[in-house]
Amino acid sequence: MAVRADRARTGTSAVAAVTDPALVRNVALVGPSGAGKTTLAEALLVHAGAIGRAGSVTEGTTVCDHDPAAVRRHRSVGLALAPLRWDGVTVNLLDTPGYGDFRCGMLAGLRAAEAALFVLPASEGRDGALEPGTVALWEECAGIPRAVVLTRCDDARADVGATLAACRAAFGAGVVALHLPVRDDAGTTTGLRDLRTAGDDAGAALIEQVIEQSEDEELLESYLGGGTVGPDALRGAMRTALLRASFHPVVGVCTTGGTGPGQLLDLLTSVFPAPVDRPPPVPSDPGRGPLRADPDGPLVAEVVHTGADPHVGRICLVRVFSGTLRPDGPVHLGGAVPAPRESPENAPRESTREFDGRIGRVHSPLGALLRETTGCVAGDLCAVPRLEAAVGDVLSDPADPVHLVGWPRPEPLFPVAVEARDRSEEDAVARGLTRLVATDPGLRLERDPETRQTVLWCAGEAHADVALGRLHDAGVRVDVVDVQVPLRATPARPGRVTGRHVKQSGGHGQFAVCHVEFAPGERGSGLVFGSAVVGGAVPGQYVPSVEKGIRAQLDRGLPVVEGGDPHPVVDVVARLVDGRAHSVDSSDAAFQTAGALAVRAMADECGLVLLEPVDEVAVRVRDEHLGAVLGDLSARRGRVLATEPDGAGHTDVRAEVPRAELLRHAVDLRSLTAGTAVATRRFARWSERP
Repeated sequence: MAVRADRARTGTSAVAAVTDPALVRNVALVGPSGAGKTTLAEALLVHAGAIGRAGSVTEGTTVCDHDPAAVRRHRSVGLALAPLRWDGVTVNLLDTPGYGDFRCGMLAGLRAAEAALFVLPASEGRDGALEPGTVALWEECAGIPRAVVLTRCDDARADVGATLAACRAAFGAGVVALHLPVRDDAGTTTGLRDLRTAGDDAGAALIEQVIEQSEDEELLESYLGGGTVGPDALRGAMRTALLRASFHPVVGVCTTGGTGPGQLLDLLTSVFPAPVDRPPPVPSDPGRGPLRADPDGPLVAEVVHTGADPHVGRICLVRVFSGTLRPDGPVHLGGAVPAPRESPENAPRESTREFDGRIGRVHSPLGALLRETTGCVAGDLCAVPRLEAAVGDVLSDPADPVHLVGWPRPEPLFPVAVEARDRSEEDAVARGLTRLVATDPGLRLERDPETRQTVLWCAGEAHADVALGRLHDAGVRVDVVDVQVPLRATPARPGRVTGRHVKQSGGHGQFAVCHVEFAPGERGSGLVFGSAVVGGAVPGQYVPSVEKGIRAQLDRGLPVVEGGDPHPVVDVVARLVDGRAHSVDSSDAAFQTAGALAVRAMADECGLVLLEPVDEVAVRVRDEHLGAVLGDLSARRGRVLATEPDGAGHTDVRAEVPRAELLRHAVDLRSLTAGTAVATRRFARWSERP
């Protein structure tokens, strides 16, 4: 969110703070990529007078797509805020990305909003059905009040009737037209017809659906008795039905002529819920009572987006759920530190950072433009520059710290290995990567201790391109290299070897001999060491020294083939059966060396086989894509463990797949399933590599 001085009307360098949460509407614009969400935001801003003229996505001049990455790609890549005023109400438009790689931005927008506008082009249903990805996105927004906005109703390919029917078939009977375009004899859209006052079959269907979904018994009895449903009563019933998330009014908007924004703004301010109408997130402390959108309550706010500006530094977009965030005020900042991706031996551990500090100025952002304000009350959103926080961090009163139950974020499953282009720039690269991950909750940074690679985990190729582009813009030079999968080795067969370390060069020498039997161990057993020495051939104090030397050499690793890279050796049974010692020249160090030499001899005598990590993959897939997904897993040397249909059109698939075969799985799965599948994975076991 770069600070920028253009795109604002005269006199908007500072704005008055909102004082009443009831006069706020936080609305997320959600929909598939290319549906027209950002263009819709421009039309609403122009109609409300927040900006003088509408910008263009293709020209990179819109309020919401101010990020250089969004300008280059002509599509949203993160969350953006654009507030406007209409009929005395502040409407905070949260423009979310529609492309699957940037799903974190969409989820953050839903976290900050009380309702959503689900945006679709009026041409999508002209073939009788919606795209599978559109339906999956709708399902992901379940539980939040939503209206449907059909864009480009005046386009030559638009078919409002067919798209409306497709929406009802996919989303349910609660989808009902509120306004429909009116066309003249030449086919030109001249306006919108309000079905609430139409007095025809379409109007009756709307009223009946509103009454049914609101479950207003009084209104139903009056309507069935032939009474007239007045505008106030209908508006109240619509508000109730919308809050129940069972009624979804449909409004059409035209690309040209300004038809639709006014009706949509009226709907947002008169029917959509305010922050006081929906419960805020729940505190993680079970002993703390529920929060309320009360400006005088305890301060609880959450960072929902972070951006970086070369001049200002980090800028945090903050949603205030309780209390008031004031400039120069003290705050407690707490949040979870992202854990490293699960490794074979160590499950990730969540650690939290907690510190008290003081924020600086508070701004009302209009896209990239920061306008100073006197504070931000419960229910509103603001931007706080120079706040070293990450998405999900909570700001609260230092005297009464609060944590919130977090929102689920998709796990990044597409790895990109990067290295500094020049060795002298390694520190700068490390700092750049840390800053990058701090501003994008969809990324995860991992330093693999075995391969010594720095891996940036992304959601997909588009996400990786954006991340690498931001590094380049920041002057950080990196090269992308092939991702290496860590491997292990284990004995191929049993054998007996001798570790002999004898050095006599005058003076105090070194003498240690150990005879060790090695054998393959159970998977996951590590090193199982035992001693069967009799008669004191190896004095008791040196038996632990032999084990220590064996363990150290196994950890250092051995090459499976001559000249190859060493790999840690695991799952070994080692049994010390005999040896020799010297009364003067034997020592702890000598027997450690002898143990290490025994391991090296074991590699020749027993042979080594490679082990590769195998991950358990869980995929939730629509039934029509099940065959393609199962075939893809099989082609990756996968072993399907279970397929569990839910009876509602989806199947949960569990499979074990070698990690080396999963490097592009996230990208290929999106292609196979039109972006509708959701996958997770975790380490399962080590398995012999073919």
